[in-house]
Amino acid sequence: MSTPARRRSVPPRSPRPKPAAWTYGYADYAKVLRAAGSRDALTSLLGGKGSNLAEMTSLGLPVPPGFVITTEACKAFLAGRGRFPDGMWDEVLAALRALERRTGKRLGDPKRPLLVSVRSGARFSMPGMMDTVLNLGMTDEVAAALAAEAGERFAQDAYRRFVQMFGRVVLGVPDEHFEAPLAECRRARSATNDSELPAEDLRAVTARFLDVVQQHTGKPFPRDPLQQLRLAIEAVFRSWNGKRAFDYRKAAGIPHDLGTAVNVVAMVFGNMGQDSATGVATTRDVTTGQNEIEGDFLVDAQGEDVVSGTRTPRPIADLAAWRPKLWREFRRWCQLLEKHYRDVQDVEFTIERGTLWMLQTRSAKRTAQAAIRIAVDLATEKRITRQQAVLRVQPEHVDYFLHPQFDAEARRAAKAGGALLTTALNVSPGAAIGQAVFDADTAERLARQENKKVVLVRPETKPDDVHGLLASQGVVTSRGGRTSHAALVARQFGKPAVVGAMQLEVDPVARQLTGPGGIVVREGDWLSLDGTTGEVFVGQLPTVVPDVADPHLVRLLGWADAERRLGVQANADYPRDAERARRFGAEGIGLCRTEHMFFEAERLPIVQAMILARDEGERRQHLDRLLPLQRSDFAGLFRAMDGLPVTIRLIDPPLHEFLPDHDKLVRETTSLQTKLSLHAGDEPAMAQQLASDERLLHKLDELREQNPMLGLRGVRLGIHMPDLVRMQVRAIFEAACDCAADGIDVHPKVMIPLTATSVELQVERQVLEAEARAVMKERGRKVKYLFGTMIEIPRAALTADRLAEHAEFFSFGTNDLTQTTFGISRDDAETGFLQEYLQKGILADNPFATIDRDGVGQLMRLAVERGRAARPKLDCGICGEHGGDPRTIAFCHEIGLDYVSCSPFRLPVARLAAAHAALRANAAR
Repeated sequence: MSTPARRRSVPPRSPRPKPAAWTYGYADYAKVLRAAGSRDALTSLLGGKGSNLAEMTSLGLPVPPGFVITTEACKAFLAGRGRFPDGMWDEVLAALRALERRTGKRLGDPKRPLLVSVRSGARFSMPGMMDTVLNLGMTDEVAAALAAEAGERFAQDAYRRFVQMFGRVVLGVPDEHFEAPLAECRRARSATNDSELPAEDLRAVTARFLDVVQQHTGKPFPRDPLQQLRLAIEAVFRSWNGKRAFDYRKAAGIPHDLGTAVNVVAMVFGNMGQDSATGVATTRDVTTGQNEIEGDFLVDAQGEDVVSGTRTPRPIADLAAWRPKLWREFRRWCQLLEKHYRDVQDVEFTIERGTLWMLQTRSAKRTAQAAIRIAVDLATEKRITRQQAVLRVQPEHVDYFLHPQFDAEARRAAKAGGALLTTALNVSPGAAIGQAVFDADTAERLARQENKKVVLVRPETKPDDVHGLLASQGVVTSRGGRTSHAALVARQFGKPAVVGAMQLEVDPVARQLTGPGGIVVREGDWLSLDGTTGEVFVGQLPTVVPDVADPHLVRLLGWADAERRLGVQANADYPRDAERARRFGAEGIGLCRTEHMFFEAERLPIVQAMILARDEGERRQHLDRLLPLQRSDFAGLFRAMDGLPVTIRLIDPPLHEFLPDHDKLVRETTSLQTKLSLHAGDEPAMAQQLASDERLLHKLDELREQNPMLGLRGVRLGIHMPDLVRMQVRAIFEAACDCAADGIDVHPKVMIPLTATSVELQVERQVLEAEARAVMKERGRKVKYLFGTMIEIPRAALTADRLAEHAEFFSFGTNDLTQTTFGISRDDAETGFLQEYLQKGILADNPFATIDRDGVGQLMRLAVERGRAARPKLDCGICGEHGGDPRTIAFCHEIGLDYVSCSPFRLPVARLAAAHAALRANAAR
């Protein structure tokens, strides 16, 4: 039974030398930058928020004065088991005195009260994940002073907000204890939100909040502003290890030992009347990428009112009509920030009694479409270089861009309405909607004949389900992993897929599935699945289809191609796949799986007859029938890839995969025997069928292996049944010669799978090369070609120098290489113990999704080094599904591979990832 990963705190470290200072004022930007040495080091020291506020101050923006307590102080606090490092509190007090002098106010002074905010600010933006306290410094006396200056309601609202936030964040009082009195007041006043409550109600609510704190903590609410400040700083430090912050860092790949800075800033108020406001905006539209300011603001409000949804904000464009002069000033600052940081900025601002204050800036989060457009536009505007534009766009942005997606609002509504059925492995991105069907034949019939949209639901898919999968909008399986048949075929053809949905009980016989809570989905019921997130919904969700031909995406990928060293090829089995791959930028075919061609309806009976042949003569007759079909396949690939290499893997899987299911055939044979006995054997047709089935069953028993994936397959099958692979090689070279005669520039690469020894490879190559020479002699034409092998077994990697004596290229089949290196079955592991290993941190990544650098990766590195030592110009690539994973692509660049190969729909992602790898490697040199 799996257990959730435990939250880890920042580990205590050995005592570190005291840094130059624990605190820095925003006005000290130039001094701190010199001490830090670089802007990046400054951001690590002061956090993103602190460094940006200091930089904004140096640029002359109207930033409220304040100071920052460094991330080093946080790390020392956590390592010291919750004690401030020596000297830090003294520095905080000194910084506070400087802040008081600058503002002309004092913390806790009832005559000229200073209120501050205490905010987190980590190296990387983690919005909402850590804690903040506003209006710190409030007391009864300060509230009275504020009431005299700005009005009773403002003062009581500020006091109420402070007690509630401090009580929840610092003292650990559950928020519902505060929400109940507020809700009671709103009901009594028939108010829709807190802004409609009068001053007397807010005063009463604050009094009740103070009682809540006393009851919950057993102590009175702290009245000393310095004690409030100390406790708030401790709370923000501790929030670095809060659950939501930890989970966010884990999901975002942010290290856990960075710590957070703390910003102490003089409060400015947007809720001081109709000449005050607060808002949030981005310097460009981060949904579409258009060059226009986008955001919201509220008059007479504090910042959390804008983002909490308690009040309906106004669009930022309305600011121009409300206060034209302030709008022009705000727009000027936005333009300055974007120009300075050379990226779209997310800014927070407050207007206090007609004065604009800029509270924060950071690089804005954006949709995939916006990310691509903004990067291209900024490069076109000469704000950034083309290389920087390429690095600004992440591979997942491009992946999202290439697949239909569910409308975000509809998704949220579906989840809220209980329509989410399950979440499982997201193996092929995109959105799919269709009626549930539970077998491949029905899927094909409904889709082809009745033009219905269907989703194929199976416990797992097998090769003979491929026609149903191709006819479906998407596929859901209750078993299987990232490299299962369903996953591989779905990625190959761009079909959204969710696999390994173990919460679903799929019953193909009853034609229904049962989900959590007893939800039953019957054949014909609608399902919506998201292969990007792994979510499956009951019902129909609306989709948005991105434009693959978007000019910004096309332009960006062109820039990426100019930077990358790695070639990018496609896994494609049919001419239509090859044509699509070429449109998506493929520079060749890195893997054609010839066995997929055998599963087509008109060919499978011939393949089965060939396997069941009584002797070599009968087998050759059936191979002669397959020859023109294979020749046509290969000719189509050569024509589609005119001028580019086409790597054709000879038949790989064990032969039993082409025959009917053994257990099903046993049941059918037993049933026929029973029926025939009841008719006293007087049924010639039935008897003939029984004899055929028994013969087939006998052959299945002959072929049956305990571990077929490590049995008679690949090169072993070719040596055992040489006529089969001879036919394939003949088809390849006949097609190549015919295409060459028509002016097609052909570059065939013949690949032998699952080689373990150099002798195997030598024997197989001699047989096949003799067939190739014979064909070229018959056709009177010479074709340049390469013979190579897949590296799928550790022994092959270890003896790569000897294999290279007989192979002109290596292609790493990393799916099988990962299985054989780890000694685990990918399908069984991904839906079994592998998930537990990932949850418990035993494995950092799924090795079938991202290459295992320390094990599989080292075998690859060794094979490349030894292979090229024996054959310096050895061509090396990767053709497993890892070839489309950005982190794996970076590793392939690192070890010097020549190309990566992946499914056509992952090609744009691979092109960008390969460019990232090259640019980062160049930067590191």
